[in-house]
Amino acid sequence: MTPAARAVTAASAVSALGALTALANRVGTPRLRPGPHRVDEPVTVCVPARDEADRLPALIADLRAQRGLTDLRVLILDDASTDGTSDAARAAIADDPRFRLTRNDIHPGRGWTGKTAACARLAELTTPDTRVLTFLDADVRLAPDAVAAAVTELRRTRAALMCPWPWQRAESPAERLVQPLLCWSWASTLPVAVANRTTFASMAVACGQFLVFDIAAYRAIGGHAAVADSVTEDLAIARELRRAGQRTVLAAAGPLAETRMYRGASELAEGYARWLWSAYGGPAGSVAVGSIAALAFWLPPLAAILGRGGVRRIGLTGYAAAVTARLLARSLETGRLERADVVAAVAHPLSVAAYLALSVGSHHARLTGALRWKGRTVGPSR
Repeated sequence: MTPAARAVTAASAVSALGALTALANRVGTPRLRPGPHRVDEPVTVCVPARDEADRLPALIADLRAQRGLTDLRVLILDDASTDGTSDAARAAIADDPRFRLTRNDIHPGRGWTGKTAACARLAELTTPDTRVLTFLDADVRLAPDAVAAAVTELRRTRAALMCPWPWQRAESPAERLVQPLLCWSWASTLPVAVANRTTFASMAVACGQFLVFDIAAYRAIGGHAAVADSVTEDLAIARELRRAGQRTVLAAAGPLAETRMYRGASELAEGYARWLWSAYGGPAGSVAVGSIAALAFWLPPLAAILGRGGVRRIGLTGYAAAVTARLLARSLETGRLERADVVAAVAHPLSVAAYLALSVGSHHARLTGALRWKGRTVGPSR
């Protein structure tokens, strides 16, 4: 076998392994179950919101419609917004006594990122009898059973943290290329059924858009103060819990929870720039992961197009495996497949290229001090 054939074979093997892992996760990943549920313990939902006047009212309406919770409280923190977030939230809350709206105009302290400081402040406002602490981003949309289903799963699994993975909606071409990679990145590499039963920090998966904590476990590690300077505080706090011997579990939340994280290419690029520089421990890790991704997901389709005989067949097999993994991961996330999902999966090599470009842009912005998100410099305050 020639060196080129060996390289194509190795790359296709990586893709095939990803497809097998995605198949196992499509079958074995737990999914939030629709009601009816009944949760009798006090549940507090915390929503940090900065410049979310156009998205927050929809989430408030969803929270007001939640069912299966006998004792629900909602804390909303307007984190120094400049777009009328408080007014929009107040109008949406109306006279619902379960909601409390507060505002913070203080810049995050030294060693804190904006979101971790906001989450920590919200946790401080919870009442002593709260047993379950939930954090939601303002752009999440919920079915009426979503919170009760997540709390039920938290208690069923006896975990310290339940991480419901929302369906990541994608509407623009840039979003369709990139957003499904979030779920694919763990669905094709990590056996969730195994990860949910272990406390290895390296096997943690979390999505900060929707996190459900046993509050005693949350407080035992120091809450968000334990990850104050992290720009990926969701994954960091899950790892802290696991290091403390606590289990964190992942469940697919679609269609009970969904979100459109970014709207369009420019917002997507700015959003990924905010955190991709930290994803693999620094530039060296990003180069290593990026190189593996490029070889595994560019070489097989190139071999399928340019190769001959057995090399072409191996390349076609590797490319088909990569597309299959994308489709399995997307259907795991959404519970179904749409035509746009199939087109995006076929364009997987372009998705990898877009991801690598975003990673390079994130590292460049980090090195030049140009990282900003919603008017704030990204990273811990100095």
